[in-house]
Amino acid sequence: MKNDYLPMNRNDMSIRGWKQCDFVYVSGDAYVDHPSFGTAIISRLLEARGYKVGIISQPDWKDKKSIEVLGRPRLGFLVSAGNMDSMVNHYSVSKKRRKEDSYTPGGVMGKRPDYAVVVYCNLIRSAYKDVPVIIGGIEASLRRLAHYDYWSDKLKRSVLLDSQADLISYGMGERSIVEIADALDSGLDVKDITFIDGTVYKTKSLESVYDYKMLPDYEELLRDKKEYAKSFYVQYSNTDPFSGKRLVEPYGNQLFVVQNPPSKPLSQEEMDEVYALPYMRNYHPSYEELGGVPAIREIKFSLISNRGCFGACSFCALTFHQGRIIQARSHESLVEEARLLTEEPDFKGYIHDVGGPTADFRFPACEKQLTSGACPGRQCLFPEPCKNLRADHSDYIALLRKLRALPKVKKVFIRSGIRFDYVLADSNRKFLKELCEFHVSGQLKVAPEHVSDPVLACLGKPKAAVYQEFCRQYKKMNERLGLKQYLVPYLMSSHPGSTMKEAVELAEYCRDLGYMPEQVQDFYPTPSTISTCMYYTGLDPRTMAAVYVPKDPHEKEMQRALIQYRNPANRVLVREALLKAGREDLIGYGPKCLLRPDQARGDGRAAHRDDNRHVEKRSAGRGRGASSGRTADCGGRAVENEQRKTLRQCRTDRSIPERTGTGDSVSGARNGSGASGISAVCRQFR
Repeated sequence: MKNDYLPMNRNDMSIRGWKQCDFVYVSGDAYVDHPSFGTAIISRLLEARGYKVGIISQPDWKDKKSIEVLGRPRLGFLVSAGNMDSMVNHYSVSKKRRKEDSYTPGGVMGKRPDYAVVVYCNLIRSAYKDVPVIIGGIEASLRRLAHYDYWSDKLKRSVLLDSQADLISYGMGERSIVEIADALDSGLDVKDITFIDGTVYKTKSLESVYDYKMLPDYEELLRDKKEYAKSFYVQYSNTDPFSGKRLVEPYGNQLFVVQNPPSKPLSQEEMDEVYALPYMRNYHPSYEELGGVPAIREIKFSLISNRGCFGACSFCALTFHQGRIIQARSHESLVEEARLLTEEPDFKGYIHDVGGPTADFRFPACEKQLTSGACPGRQCLFPEPCKNLRADHSDYIALLRKLRALPKVKKVFIRSGIRFDYVLADSNRKFLKELCEFHVSGQLKVAPEHVSDPVLACLGKPKAAVYQEFCRQYKKMNERLGLKQYLVPYLMSSHPGSTMKEAVELAEYCRDLGYMPEQVQDFYPTPSTISTCMYYTGLDPRTMAAVYVPKDPHEKEMQRALIQYRNPANRVLVREALLKAGREDLIGYGPKCLLRPDQARGDGRAAHRDDNRHVEKRSAGRGRGASSGRTADCGGRAVENEQRKTLRQCRTDRSIPERTGTGDSVSGARNGSGASGISAVCRQFR
């Protein structure tokens, strides 16, 4: 039988000659059979091991029959909320309902429930009380132990308890899911599957549990935020597969949630095998009449080259989910997949991305990590690059050259993001040269996030001077190549550690660049990040030092408005923020002022006209250097018109999608074994 999509109904099963599925995979996403989607990877991997897997995509959680369409599976249900956390998918940082779901046919919102893992599992239990239920993906993985839930503003129990599931397969689940499947197939009761790395289970007794660290009781965590901060950091420090300990979280005297150590990283051969499985590489054809699945546009002509990240950003859940050890595919595997892309009828010559959580990470930070894991008490890049760091881009350069040389390939872009501090740590500037020469389309987006060193320390990002040095190097390289290309910095407001003083400092930085971002990223407290722990407890779990946390919605509005101080709609907020910060010196007519006095008093239209005159005067006095352009080079020149011209030229072929922001750092999220969008997790948990 030729390769086809996995069964989604009884008729599909009949065509394959199946009377019963071994596993039924329930997903909050539409069914997209592509290696950027965890559903596809896990189901295809099980299929390759001889198991029959059916797919129930976005079941109606109000109707028990929707979970029964494939019948009772022989071995169990696999449940995931999808590539994104369902709450992040549904709500902006201001907790307003989003209008579109890119993982649903036609982009329709509302096809999955809030807290999808819990709802789906309880639906399954209503229909099949004794069938094993295994949960995984980003939502389950980041909620595997007690966690702060931003949307309810509560500390919640392990999702294992609220969902009534039997097991969690956390992190990148290829190893654990096969071991679970084999254990169930051998006749082992799911309650006896307590020995698999990368899993979480519940038990009423610790008699058979060994070599573990006891975490505080859940009731104690509820009483004392300090205890939660300590507990979270123990969890964070035990995410390495080599050094990570077994963790036990008590819930009273009669129930324990046990987290086994993380699974070992995949070898390069195993990574290649995963991405060589027989994917259809598209959404299910039944979605065509509904408008297709929008998320496919982001990833259809992109290549996932690695997973894991040793970058240590506090707001990112990658360490908790994928770990710090880089796993990468071979050149041969990636070149072969690229050849497949070039044969697609709608391929226009552009590979949109070659990367992962961080595109230019191609191997572990140091040799030690291959045998002993990442250092539990130290970071590889923060606050400064470790002396043992292997900063070398030669392998990535060689890979990109091979991809550029393929027939039908016009251009290879890098859209998933590079670490500018890692680029600088490499003494050889060959990668920077090739990046500017071949892989940038007019603008390069990088993520300094802030300019205040105290805030950057909370963010886990390098000092501002490091970014400034990268700006200089980038500008110098483009001048050397005779190119006009510009940096676009991602900036974040209201992160823990940012007082109004630091927010004003960031606004002044934007002023000096002649830069007003179209969208500003508000910090979004998502489960199981250091930053979220700071947000909830007011403590940095790494040091237990107190951290200022902007929680008041109005203060957050002011911090956000400061970054976009040129926007006439923000003038009242900007004035209030400057007064609160004691920075009346920035209200006036001088070249350093953010706001003119009459801008705050006049009506909106008059103020806007006056602002335009002010901009014109400044522009006349300083040439092209000052205007209200949205992007700027490192020397502070506004380049909006030139950028638009460049982008029009580069995007004549509309197959190159624009990367758009969302205002709160969300454009996708990596699930337990794959992602829609190469840098999805970083963008979600920024």
